[in-house]
Amino acid sequence: MGAALLITFRETLEAALVIGITLAFLAKADLKHLKPAVWVGAAVGAAASAIAAYLFIAILGGFEGRAEQIFEGIVMLAGAILLTTLILWLNKKDMKAAMESRVMATASAGSFWGIALLAFVSVLREGIETVLFISSTLRSSGLAGFLGAAAGIVLAIALGVAFFRSGARMPLKNFFAVTNILLLLFAAGLVGQSVHELNEAGIVPPFVEQIWNLNPPSNGEAYPALHEKGAIGGFLKGLFGYNGDPSLTETAAYLAYLISIGTILLRRNNKLKSHYSR
Repeated sequence: MGAALLITFRETLEAALVIGITLAFLAKADLKHLKPAVWVGAAVGAAASAIAAYLFIAILGGFEGRAEQIFEGIVMLAGAILLTTLILWLNKKDMKAAMESRVMATASAGSFWGIALLAFVSVLREGIETVLFISSTLRSSGLAGFLGAAAGIVLAIALGVAFFRSGARMPLKNFFAVTNILLLLFAAGLVGQSVHELNEAGIVPPFVEQIWNLNPPSNGEAYPALHEKGAIGGFLKGLFGYNGDPSLTETAAYLAYLISIGTILLRRNNKLKSHYSR
């Protein structure tokens, strides 16, 4: 039960937080007409993930080996691209000014479908990964496993709701400071995970297989906290793409993304500070 709870919690939490951040932003921007886009995308994503999981597991027998690695690498990279568009959209100076003055913004149809697509991919990716990771656990643990999986999903959604409520009440400056960091770490983790999967598939060379290794074998004992299956490492892996034994290209991709997008956000925030000081 505990393993199923942890898997569904960590796989659902990122999608729940992305949706919560998006809803909180729309509430602060007085863009209520775009909120249905979030729920449409999330609902379609949930349905599609259920259908895809059934096809993978029941009909195709599930992805295995290189096919699974390529699939996960591509989906994670797509998720990172969409998250990056959200990060940059949230940091548009004119959008912040509109929120500051409480002026109703006019959004195009493209904005509606862009937000819906973000929610769709967030839920779809996490839903498929959850089924792929948890299928063996559920087969061996029976009812207790299903209860644990359900509890993990409920807990993650509850945290997403809590973030939405707190974000909607949070001062504008604090809201963007928190969401910028959180979304940036989400997206950087997806980039690193994508390269990791493509390393294993032999598409992207690792150059150095492991630049460090915090994943010692358990020898039947409990995993160390920073192990990928440990209490801390397991949580960080699911949410921020943590890897206890990363390759050189995986680490380089993670840092390159973090530094490049982080620099863009820092410059925009400096301009925003000048805007507020006037």
